[in-house]
Parts: sequence; structure tokens; C-alpha cells
Amino acid sequence: MPRRKLIIVGDSAFAEVAREYFDAESDHEVVAFAVESPFLKRESLHGLPVLPFETLSRAFAPAEHDVYVAVVYTQLNRLRARLAAQAKAQGFALASFVSPRAQVWRNATLGEHCFVFEHNTVQPFVQIGANVVLWSGNHIGHHSVIEDHCFVSSQVVISGFCRVGAYSFLGVNATLANNVSLGRDNWLGPGTTVMKDTPDGALFKAEQPEPARVSATRFFRVAA
Repeated sequence: MPRRKLIIVGDSAFAEVAREYFDAESDHEVVAFAVESPFLKRESLHGLPVLPFETLSRAFAPAEHDVYVAVVYTQLNRLRARLAAQAKAQGFALASFVSPRAQVWRNATLGEHCFVFEHNTVQPFVQIGANVVLWSGNHIGHHSVIEDHCFVSSQVVISGFCRVGAYSFLGVNATLANNVSLGRDNWLGPGTTVMKDTPDGALFKAEQPEPARVSATRFFRVAA
């Protein structure tokens, strides 16, 4: 069966990574990259053309190509949301990627345009909205809901019966206790632990430990 052709919107590190995953572990074949005209700095990337996003439908037939917007949490995920909506307005269907090495329970649901990296555990009855990124190694507990346009980085623990509000960002090693509702537009810094419900637009920063200090210095002489 022929592979579906895919255009990656973006030319950053995430775009390079997304291309690698789609090509290696999906039924899509990446054929081009696209960026908005003011940010068009090169004509090709990894041997594929980089085209103006605004005129993408003139170069590629939307009926024959899908799009994935490989943009991280810029503008609290609003840039990725805007570009995905504009790609749909040009007539393109939005692609998703779920790693075959992620554990997504059979009755968990995902919206369109999601990217789920390896070693994510998505437990029973989880609901994940549209345009969500789950970077590698997260735990999404049973009966939890992640609303649209969220970015969950790595090694994040979302316990059971939680809700993550739209457009939120969860930094590395953030933790939500059971039955916690995170408001919309929340920003959780690395290592943040949330034990109770939060309002919309909240920013959380973990207490910083003492910086590492050199307690002893030892030099080893290597024989010639």
C-alpha cells in the first residue's frame, strides 16, 4: 500500500525530528517542509524543498498530501494552533504520529494533529484533545483529560482523574497529583509539583535546590 505524502510545517529541530519519526515509523512519507514567508531562510532541508507556507496548496494538491505542524510551545502553543488551522483552511488534512513504542490503552482517545513519542504510557479512559504533543516518557493516568493545544515535555506524571486546561505547557518532571484540574494557559516549570486545582493563566516554578558544588577535586595520572 503506498504511503501517504506529508508536508512538515517548520524547519526547526522539532521539524527535523518529526520528519525522522514519520519516515521511520508511520505510513507517511515526508516530501517537503514549509515555513511562513518572513522566516524562509533556505531552499532545502535534508534534501527536501522548503516552501512558503502561505502558498503551499499551489505547490501540493491538498487531496494528496497531509500536513503536520512541527512547532513546539511558542506563544503558549498558539503558533502551532494557528498554523494547523491555516493548513486546514488551505484544504489539507492534519496528520498525527503515535510511536509504536508508546503504550496507548485501547479505549484512550486522541484528537487530530497529535504527536506521541516513545515510552509514553496512556492509561484507560484517557481523553487527549487536538494538537497535543506528548514528548517521550510521560505517564498519563486513567480517566484524565488533556484539552486541546497542550505540550507535555518529558518524564511528566499526570495522575488519575486530572484535567489539563487548553494551551498549557508542562515542563520536564512536572507532576500532577490525583484529581487535580489545571487551568487554561498554565505554565509548569521543570520539576513542578501541583497538589490542588489551579486558576487560568497561572505560572508555576519549582523551588530551586542549592546548586551543585565541588566538594573535592582529584586528578588522575594516566600512564603513557
